[in-house]
Amino acid sequence: MTPLSSFRQWRLFGTMAWLAAFSLAGIPAHAQGVELPVGARQLAERPTALGTYAVPLGPVNGSTGGHLGIGVPTREVEGRILRRSWRLSGDATVLQVLAPLRAQLVEAGFEPLYQCPAQTCGGFDFRFAIEVIPAPDMAVDISNYSFLSAEHPDGRIVTLLVSRSGNATYVQVIEVTPTTAATGTGVVIAPDDTAEGPPPQPALIGEADLITRLTQSGHAVLADLEFETGAVELGAKPYDSLVALSSFLQDNTDFDILLVGHTDTVGSLDQNIAISERRADAVRRRLLEDSTVDRARIAVAGAGYMAPLTSNQTPAGREANRRVEVVLIPR
Repeated sequence: MTPLSSFRQWRLFGTMAWLAAFSLAGIPAHAQGVELPVGARQLAERPTALGTYAVPLGPVNGSTGGHLGIGVPTREVEGRILRRSWRLSGDATVLQVLAPLRAQLVEAGFEPLYQCPAQTCGGFDFRFAIEVIPAPDMAVDISNYSFLSAEHPDGRIVTLLVSRSGNATYVQVIEVTPTTAATGTGVVIAPDDTAEGPPPQPALIGEADLITRLTQSGHAVLADLEFETGAVELGAKPYDSLVALSSFLQDNTDFDILLVGHTDTVGSLDQNIAISERRADAVRRRLLEDSTVDRARIAVAGAGYMAPLTSNQTPAGREANRRVEVVLIPR
């Protein structure tokens, strides 16, 4: 853990960097004291009335050759969770954005638990081991991001993830307010959106629908793939989504893709990360069997159960969460 005193030393630097890059203004004051500059465009707001969040407390440990055996030390906290993200245009660096946010948290009484830049965190493995709002609402360059977790004496938790991607900087703020925390902190509790209902419908399977979704939003669910709980292999039947994806890659050589596997919550996080990565790799192998696409253009990753589409409390929800998504990457 980085000593608190070192974070306080950043206050002056953070404020100066902030003023040099932007004029200060606020997002709503209920953001745990964190203010973003004029021009910051909010992309996502995802409240959970009562949930569990795994607070990252250290870098990736284990082998760096893949997700198997790799973990990030965490502490699970329960409470009201608010996940939000913003996009900032301009030339601000990751540190220019992060430093004043960190200083504001310290000024508000939060004590940093862990901070790291991409290389120290664990790069690719850390990014896919922590909770990240799915693209396009949050973009993370695995070589250019910084992470911070902090805790208030009353039990509130805030984590910051800042990344420079393309010509913009993206900020993710996750706030957890324990149900036992003091009221009157200025945190607005959003309505409960966790009531069970039908699982969301993923991207359509037809070629035109899948490719339209992929090119417009940068990612899409390969909706016709089927995985049972714990299973990692695809069945023998042909899948329209893979035919469409193969044709797209062959016709658009200026794009690569990342296949990201997801699971339900049956089993441990480590087990599910391993399973989800193997599912993504099974899809990659099927794509390569039936096309002439260069294997170097298809990468895989496993997110386990950290990015559910819907509740895992019902069989229908768990089925919807067992999926593989494709993320479009310009070359």
